[in-house]
Amino acid sequence: MNIKISKNAGFCFGVKRAMKMAWDEVESGDDGIYALGPLIHNKQAVDKYEEKGLKTVDEVSDVPPNMNMIIRSHGVAEKIYNEALEKDINIVDTTCPFVKKIHNIANEHYNKGYKIIVIGDAKHPEVIGINGWCDDSAIVIKTLEELNDIDFDNTLKYCVVAQTTINSVLYNEITDSLKESLKEVVFNDTICSATKSRQQAARDLSKEVDCMIVIGGKHSSNTQKLVKVCEEYVPTFAIETKNEIDKDEIFKYSEVGITAGASTPDWIIEDVLEYLKSL
Repeated sequence: MNIKISKNAGFCFGVKRAMKMAWDEVESGDDGIYALGPLIHNKQAVDKYEEKGLKTVDEVSDVPPNMNMIIRSHGVAEKIYNEALEKDINIVDTTCPFVKKIHNIANEHYNKGYKIIVIGDAKHPEVIGINGWCDDSAIVIKTLEELNDIDFDNTLKYCVVAQTTINSVLYNEITDSLKESLKEVVFNDTICSATKSRQQAARDLSKEVDCMIVIGGKHSSNTQKLVKVCEEYVPTFAIETKNEIDKDEIFKYSEVGITAGASTPDWIIEDVLEYLKSL
């Protein structure tokens, strides 16, 4: 078995930065370090932080006053900051700078009278956060087909942004359609450059191997998009850890490619690699 690893695999800049900031907090030894939602979509990594004392909560109301609350890299709505301020909660803001840029674009254009369009998954925390910077009034589009169900008002000005982890091909398809439908529109390609590079590297590697293994959380948006990219070319196996590898199945392939989502720690990738080598 020959194993090839994608050039772009594992933590992206934003996640690496956020996890370092969060680790510094739990290492400080202070009591009462809370995270508003799971730090990243990787259960194994989050478990390590919770073992050090991090408490993961779903609502600001779950955090006692004067405690430290970590805002994860996905970012949150403007109202979350206001709620924390009212409760005297100290914010540790690990929002990815690329996501923060989208917040600023959405908020600025919304205040200028633009209708905001977000290309992404309405249920994803990043998109929920972006929508919260335009009073939860954004039109969220996940698929090209959804455009058929939207009645656009061409008396309005529109501003388009994208979830940082959205598939770049899908983004181009949707924006091409919007160009034909809308009279006045501003496009902002806010897909993270690391996401584009990761997807392209996975696409290139998929063409060189017999199968792909994609490592990452089941709830990680960017990981699942990598799975779809690889599936276009070769049989693809999505796993969270080495324990999910089907040894009998993987033995059918002589050239195996590996990639990993932006929220997959290096140590999990190493575990998978060492396990495959041991076979």
